[in-house]
Amino acid sequence: MLRLTAAEALEALEQGTPGPLHFQGTLKLTKPLKLPAGLTGDILDLSESGISELPAGLKVDELRASGLPLHSIPADLQVKFRLDLSACPALTELPAGLKVGSLVLRDCPSLERLPEGLSVNFLDISGCEALREWPQHAELRYGHLLASRCASLRALPEWLTTLSGLDLSDTRGITALPPGLNITGWLDVGGSGLGGTQPAQAGATLRWRGVRVNEAIAFHPELLSGADALSEKNAERRRVILERIGLERFLSEVDAEVLDTDHDAGGERRLVRVPLPDDEPFVAVLVACPSTGRRYALRVPPHITTGHAASAWLAGFDDPGQYQPALEA
Repeated sequence: MLRLTAAEALEALEQGTPGPLHFQGTLKLTKPLKLPAGLTGDILDLSESGISELPAGLKVDELRASGLPLHSIPADLQVKFRLDLSACPALTELPAGLKVGSLVLRDCPSLERLPEGLSVNFLDISGCEALREWPQHAELRYGHLLASRCASLRALPEWLTTLSGLDLSDTRGITALPPGLNITGWLDVGGSGLGGTQPAQAGATLRWRGVRVNEAIAFHPELLSGADALSEKNAERRRVILERIGLERFLSEVDAEVLDTDHDAGGERRLVRVPLPDDEPFVAVLVACPSTGRRYALRVPPHITTGHAASAWLAGFDDPGQYQPALEA
């Protein structure tokens, strides 16, 4: 076996040198060169290569294969630390018994199931919209499970017992956690289907799309008020409270300054402003749907001073003078 630096290995691959190679360092390919069977080394970066098939016997410390047109990976693939298969649009199958420290499958839209015997410490399946099946037997020990934006998931597996972090943000089909799941660090529930936690998760720090929150913000927005938003000193947490309350209820509960009043096709249109501590002011335009009569509060940038300019900005016009809808009064 040839033992080469990454630069020497790249030159050998470009020259079509046959036989197995071992490289040291980071070997980065930017075009679809043929990889020999039995290739071994440190870090192999194929993300810009366009390669559609991995060679048999590939063994590396880290494999970066993001965005490749892979349908599957070889059953004998060995990656010691990190395997990145994110954004592989055609990936549908992973080999049984796959074992790696960190497995990144983020934004693989065709992947419907994870393999039997999977063993990882860190798993990122965020944005895998078709993923719906967990293996009967697998292990994810002590690390993080990132499962945000997984539209088809309806449950977590019972074999999942201990995690340091769990992200279920915008995974609405998950409505409960396994009773025996212990989360030692954080739990992100932003936009998920969870209505609460089990006793085993009582010590987890709650997050809402990355922002630390309490149980009332996470699970009981009916207990929040406009005053809670105004008194919250942390700007990011205040934005979450506003999201959970809803703009309409927030404005109905605070003393908003009316900046402008006029009429459009839906009737009266009002531009209102609410000062926020240590943050830019909250400015919103209140409009009604011409068809249903339902009223909406739509937030706009704080520099806007008229209802017409607010509607123009919402319609995508930087210059309000160019916004002249036929039905606007």
